Amino acid sequence: MAYPYKKMDTADFYYIISVTEPSRVKIGEEISEEFYHDEMPNYGSYPPELYVEVTSEEEISKIMAYCNEHNIPLVVRGAGTGLAGGSSCKYGGVMLSVMRMNKIYPVDHKNQTITCEPGALLIDVQKEALAEGLFYPPDPGEKYASIGGNVITNAGGMKAVRYGLTRDFVRCIRAVLPDGSIEQFSSNVVKNTTGYSIKDLVIGSEGTLCIVTQVTLKLLPAPKYSATLVIPFESLEACADMVPHVLALPYVPTAIEFLERELLDIVERTLDRRLPVKEGNAVLLVMYDSTTPQELDGAIEVCAHASFREGAIDVFVADTPDRIAQVWAVRGGILEGMKADSVMQEECDVVVPRSAIAEYVKAAKRIALSHGIRVEPCGHCGDGNIHTEMLRGPEMSDEEWEAATSACLKELYALSKSLGGQLSGEHGIGNGRLEYFKEFVGDRIIELHKAIKLAFDPNLVLNPGKVVEFNS
Repeated sequence: MAYPYKKMDTADFYYIISVTEPSRVKIGEEISEEFYHDEMPNYGSYPPELYVEVTSEEEISKIMAYCNEHNIPLVVRGAGTGLAGGSSCKYGGVMLSVMRMNKIYPVDHKNQTITCEPGALLIDVQKEALAEGLFYPPDPGEKYASIGGNVITNAGGMKAVRYGLTRDFVRCIRAVLPDGSIEQFSSNVVKNTTGYSIKDLVIGSEGTLCIVTQVTLKLLPAPKYSATLVIPFESLEACADMVPHVLALPYVPTAIEFLERELLDIVERTLDRRLPVKEGNAVLLVMYDSTTPQELDGAIEVCAHASFREGAIDVFVADTPDRIAQVWAVRGGILEGMKADSVMQEECDVVVPRSAIAEYVKAAKRIALSHGIRVEPCGHCGDGNIHTEMLRGPEMSDEEWEAATSACLKELYALSKSLGGQLSGEHGIGNGRLEYFKEFVGDRIIELHKAIKLAFDPNLVLNPGKVVEFNS
């Protein structure tokens, strides 16, 4: 079985309609292009043969088992906000949307958890938790991503420096395996050493091992007080150099982000969002949460003194909900702003040790500029996840852009590796970074990935051609 996969025929279409309903199935040219690529269409925009919106775990089980038996590839789609080409139908077949499976169950106060289906949106889960006085910390830039997508990509985001990644908040998962069987990985317990942690293999597996149908998430008490410091510097280098000083302070920041002035100007020009400071060629954003106003005041004072000591131009404190929202709306608008200001985008989503952030940023600027690429580094510098954003202008031809970005990416990934970093900090391998994966991690690690894939999906029908490739 496996590649070449079966081309779907009328009998296959009828079967899937029979276990769902016609109004939720689209075939061939009925399928809108927006359904078969993510936010980086240059990483793959492949049309499926059939698109189906499922409403239950049972429907998923029947469709998955049928595809497995008949050698039909199946790809699961959430909100489509990925940035690695992970939810594209590289070999045709079925695209299965879980967005109608969006139920959020009542908060379990005794266990401080919330359980939801994969199509529930991150922003809605966060609102449900907050309404109960609790807090779901993972905070990737795209608030309208699905929880299922967050889990299978192990989404990080801005608050990972203090609270961790999605992985740190997943208690248990229900899922459909490629043979159609339904299993639960772990349970609503705080710790578990019962065999291998299969749950943690599923988290971050990018939809290649199973289909998540339900997830239980840990919650925390909501922080009572919060503030964000906006700290301008004369240069990006000085801004990046400030990061280890912030991390060495006695107060743990919730988030640390840096932005260049050019990037701030893009967001202001295209989205009419602006920071409350105009000074500096780069700006550091530092967020603190606390349980008392005294603790928050202490964190602000210590960070401000350290910033001025290291050459900050000023320190602006956003300490009301409106001011805080204004600041983070600018950070949240980066991707949208860059799309509006360029013909095409490419991103190097590396993560390096926090001690190497400044060195990476300085070298990345030199590398990109040496290839004639307009570059905007930014990122979650509190955890070393640096997004090196490359923007294509109208003057570059397709051939020039492809050659420049290819050469640039190879050097940037080599730089990350030399600094002890990794290929991707949060967006994953998917289809977009597949060509760099083997060279980055080596043959033995690729063999282990393939063995894990085969243990779950021996017929290679679930999201084939992502993370590891068998069919080339």
